[in-house]
Amino acid sequence: MKAVRIHQYGGREVLSIDDIPVPTIAPDEVLVRVVAASINPVDWKVREGYLAQMIPHALPLTLGWDVSGVVEQVGAQVTDWQVGDAVFSRPDLARNGTYAEYVAIRAGECARKPRTISHVEAASLPLAGITAWEAMMDAAKVGPGQRVLVQAGSGGVGSLAIQLLKAAGATVIATASSRNRALVESLGVDQFVDYTATKVADAVAPVDAVFDTIGGEVQEAAWDILKPGGIQVSIISPPSEEKAARLGVRAGFVFIGPNAPVLERLADMVDGGRLRPIVGAEFALEDIAAAHALSESGRAVGKIVLYVGKP
Repeated sequence: MKAVRIHQYGGREVLSIDDIPVPTIAPDEVLVRVVAASINPVDWKVREGYLAQMIPHALPLTLGWDVSGVVEQVGAQVTDWQVGDAVFSRPDLARNGTYAEYVAIRAGECARKPRTISHVEAASLPLAGITAWEAMMDAAKVGPGQRVLVQAGSGGVGSLAIQLLKAAGATVIATASSRNRALVESLGVDQFVDYTATKVADAVAPVDAVFDTIGGEVQEAAWDILKPGGIQVSIISPPSEEKAARLGVRAGFVFIGPNAPVLERLADMVDGGRLRPIVGAEFALEDIAAAHALSESGRAVGKIVLYVGKP
């Protein structure tokens, strides 16, 4: 089978399309024929070696940790899945990934693919959707009537977070550039802020929660927007607990793992018309370097998806 692997850490030049054996599955695993995978910043951070101390991968490594596909084989202990089932997953980051024609996944890390969308759209959901859910529903515990600021509302995570928050009854403010205003407003935001033209802290009344998807100066400036007792949750770098305590607010940080129960909830929302994935770009597996370049640019709208095989 074809797979995109790295044999050493580095830039996009280390991406290699290799012919390798189809994985052999363990008794608790399923073999999934990959229809689509998606690109996430963690992919190129792993490629560069930024996470080598936290997750000591063995090289060569197949990248990619989002997938939608079809079960081709089930392990001897697997009872929940059958050959032919359409599934989607965010598999274990410590294992070989999904930029490949086949991937072995623990059965408990899979969920049934949403019926009403394509594999390409479904592949865009797992990592970003779990991230948005764990940050806003679990860490921030956002409920009806609360005000939330979502940074980078046009991105893969931000666009899903907006929809989850609206479904939870929150008032949502989102930042993006003016070119993405129509998209962000179509997701139901209550206030749009063009961060390129306006200082966000000057345009936004105090909020109960900030979802930081950018980090750095943006994270630092957001402290001024929080109500007393509010929370800033980041998926980029842990906000300062000391500063939060001084300001009378809270800090949170989310780095997700596989979470099939959340994927089941997301699938129900999709099929119920309450959540729609935003796919901004599609690439063939052979064009993986260009896909990584777009992700690294920070200018992607929605998710970047790799088309791997036929449905």
